[in-house]
Amino acid sequence: MKKQQIILLSGGIVLTALLFFLGNTVPPATTTPMQEPGNKATVITTASLLDSAKKNLTDNQSSHLTQLENSVVRGNVKDQKIGIYNQLGHYWQDSLGHPEIAAYYFGEEAKLENSEKNLNFAARLLLTQLMAETNPAMQFWLGTNAKALFDQSLQINPSSDSVKIEIGACYLFGNISSTPMEGILKIMEVANRDSANMYAQLMLGLGGIKSGQYDKAIERLETVIKNEPGNLQAIFNLAETFERKGDKASAIIWYKKAQELINIPEAKQEIEQRIQSLQ
Repeated sequence: MKKQQIILLSGGIVLTALLFFLGNTVPPATTTPMQEPGNKATVITTASLLDSAKKNLTDNQSSHLTQLENSVVRGNVKDQKIGIYNQLGHYWQDSLGHPEIAAYYFGEEAKLENSEKNLNFAARLLLTQLMAETNPAMQFWLGTNAKALFDQSLQINPSSDSVKIEIGACYLFGNISSTPMEGILKIMEVANRDSANMYAQLMLGLGGIKSGQYDKAIERLETVIKNEPGNLQAIFNLAETFERKGDKASAIIWYKKAQELINIPEAKQEIEQRIQSLQ
């Protein structure tokens, strides 16, 4: 199964790469410590990301891309840029297979439009990539770019709890601050005010996994599942958390529940292999 295969999770808010949950047959025994922004061995910039991706293009692809990039010459430059960024986004996504670069260009388009809907759309594409990414430098690039879009969206609609939670997720998973609790506190702000916000509870559960606080993570995830029995992201993560704790019996129960909810044959097989490894 390709890493880009994704499932739309309940609530329509988060798109999560399926292999983020199923990537290893056996999860790591220890939690990877949160990285500090200054600790990345390699710094990834938009320019370096584009340069690296362009090295693998064919001559025809390079020619078409250059034509698009150089097509803004006169007239209403803002409107032209909006159109070109949209074309670049679709070309990188549909023809070149780079969803992270596509999301960047959709984000540049949304910044010029100053559209809350489009800012959130592009930011959530980046957040999707972020939650499946393991390279700290790439996490930082994805997190900072997603946060910039969410910040602009929040200026348009300061009351959006989902965007506040997602900004917290950028801190939590993007390693964009030397104080990881900053992300947790942003999500807690929403959760404390609205305990029924299951998106906040879910993100706090994922934060518990990331920091190795498995009991707290289990409590949060179980709350989500109690209120949203079909929340596949919560179920996968609950199963994996039990597995990390060494509670194989509970992990198997929740992997089987996840198996019942999906229709992708490859994913079912991945889960079955995980279950067999625990028996």
